[in-house]
Amino acid sequence: MDLTANQDLVKDISEAQFEADVINASKEVPVIVDFWAQWCGPCKSLGPALEAAVQKAGGKVKMVKINVDENQGIAGQLKIQSIPTVYAFKDGQPVDGFQGAQGPAEIAAFIERITLGGDEDSGLDEAIEAAELMLESGEAHDAAETFTAIIGEDEGNLKALSGLIRSYLALGEVSRAREVLALVPEAAVDDPAIAAARAQIELAEAAAEAGETAEFRAALAKNEDDHQARFDLATALAAEGDNEAAIDELLELFKRDREWNDGAAKTQLLKIIESLGPQSELAQKGRRKLASLILI
Repeated sequence: MDLTANQDLVKDISEAQFEADVINASKEVPVIVDFWAQWCGPCKSLGPALEAAVQKAGGKVKMVKINVDENQGIAGQLKIQSIPTVYAFKDGQPVDGFQGAQGPAEIAAFIERITLGGDEDSGLDEAIEAAELMLESGEAHDAAETFTAIIGEDEGNLKALSGLIRSYLALGEVSRAREVLALVPEAAVDDPAIAAARAQIELAEAAAEAGETAEFRAALAKNEDDHQARFDLATALAAEGDNEAAIDELLELFKRDREWNDGAAKTQLLKIIESLGPQSELAQKGRRKLASLILI
């Protein structure tokens, strides 16, 4: 890709532009996001220093500035608790970040970290694809070893971390999956792949305490308004991998009593949907059905 000095490397954006100028743009070149405010003293020194470093990088990285006072929605989604906060996005995902003012050396090192890659990254991507195929083929142990090797090369690789979590879950090693989750950088905890993996861990932990579906079906046969039995049935179904049936039971529970147990049906339903990932047709269908019930 031809990157020239005439490119608009630094710009102020609103949250409405976030998907285009950060998520999509970072699939071409890393994008630094500077969260700032007019009243923030350290922001006034960090912002110009970042801009100068980005310009010096000559097109290897771009930068956007977001005023948190004017864009509280995206600041809330990314859990910005203090400013200045800086995130780096690459391939549509947050990969690095820091809080507070930084000196020139720290800023230069930050930009170097997020702009390194090229052929090495391509090799890692191929290894991730191979590991995913292993996992899909039921070779979870081999997949775990491959994902572990990738993380050894790139400890913050979110695809590999997500893959290793899913591999351990497939092996029934929930505690090890939880340990891998703790390795995820704070700036990336809400990444969709990581969020899905976290939800899968929570479901697996709940499933460890779930009983057999037969006993819950028997309880419901005696009393269709046994909400705990229906909730437990959904949990057991999810544990068996029957997410569609689990979603249906939770939707039925929500329809019967949405406030039961502090809204437990909705909470568990959203957890299953999240575990399926944003591209899942079943997840999208479940969200639509839940939305229609909420509007009733």
